[in-house]
Amino acid sequence: MGTMVRAAGLRGLPGLIDALGGDGRALFERFGADASAPGTDDAVIESMTAGLILQAAATELDCPDLGLRLAGQQNISVLGPLSLAIESSDTLGEALDCATRFLFVHSPALTVEQVDDPSGRPGVVALRYGSTELEPMPPQSADLGLGLLHRSVALLAGGRYGLRSVHLPHRPLAPVARYTEFFGADVRFGQASALLRVPQALAGTPTAGGNRMLHTAALDYLSSHYPAPSVSLAARVERLITQGLGSAPVDIAAIARHLQTHPRTLQRRLSAEGAGFEQILDSVRRGAAHRLITGTSIPFTQITAMVGLTEQSALTRAVRRWFGQSPRDLRRGA
Repeated sequence: MGTMVRAAGLRGLPGLIDALGGDGRALFERFGADASAPGTDDAVIESMTAGLILQAAATELDCPDLGLRLAGQQNISVLGPLSLAIESSDTLGEALDCATRFLFVHSPALTVEQVDDPSGRPGVVALRYGSTELEPMPPQSADLGLGLLHRSVALLAGGRYGLRSVHLPHRPLAPVARYTEFFGADVRFGQASALLRVPQALAGTPTAGGNRMLHTAALDYLSSHYPAPSVSLAARVERLITQGLGSAPVDIAAIARHLQTHPRTLQRRLSAEGAGFEQILDSVRRGAAHRLITGTSIPFTQITAMVGLTEQSALTRAVRRWFGQSPRDLRRGA
C-alpha cells in the first residue's frame, strides 16, 4: 500500500466529472475508489490512485485544466482538522508554519514550506508545494495542489497578496492564458519545483480570521490526536523500489540486503504494517508505467525494461489488469 491522502483532497471531483459529461462514480470505481469518499472528512485514498484518477478524468474528458478547475471550487476545508488551525492563525507566517508542521495530517506524502527565492530577488521568498514520493508529481496533481495553495493564501490575506510569479515543473497542460487568469501572475513552466514567489513581508500580514484562543485549542488538538509519524518500513521499501526500478534488482532479497535484514523478516514487518512486498512493487510499477505510457513516446519494449519486466507481453498483461486496456490504447487516449 502506498502513502495515503485524505480523499477530501478530491472533493468536488465526481460532480465536476459528471458536469463535464463523464461518469464520476464509474471512473472512481475503475481505480478501486469510492466516489462518495471525497465528501467525507475521514476517508483516505492512495496518493498515487488519486493522481491517476485526476489524470484519467482530464484525459478522457478532454479537460486539460481540470486541476485548476477543481482547485477553483475548493477551499481550506478540504484539509479537515488542520484547516481550523490554519484559518485561526494570527498571521500568514504562522499559518504557513502550521501547515508545514501538520500537513501530514492531510497526507504524509505532501509538503509545503518556505524556501529561498529561486530567482534570487531581494525581498522575495517562495512557498514550495511538493511530494515525498511522487517525483515528478503528476501534472494535474501539481496544478490542483498549487492552485489550492494560491487560493488559500488569498483567502487568508483577504484578497490579492502580491504574488510575483508561479513555477510549475511540467509543460502547460492548457493554454498559458488559462494559468495566468487563474493565478493572476506570470506562470513559468518546466521549473525545478511547484512554487509561488511571494513578498518576504507577506509572513507578517494579519489573516482575515485570526483568533488566538481558537488557534491554541486547534494546535493542542492536532498535537494530541496526530503525533508526527516516523517513516514507515513500507514507505522506505517503496522509495528503494522506485529508485532502483529498471536499473537495479527490485526483488525482495535485494531490498532486504539494502535494509540489512532477512527477506522473511522484511516480509513479516511489512505484514505487520498491513503491506506486502509484491503489493508495493506492483503499485510502483503501475505508477511508473502510466507516466511512461501516457507522458512519453518511449517504445513499449523500452518501457518494459524501465518498469522491471522482462517481456513486453508481461507489460501488456499488467497494463490490462491495472487500467482495463492495452498499452497502445492507453497511450492513444492520452
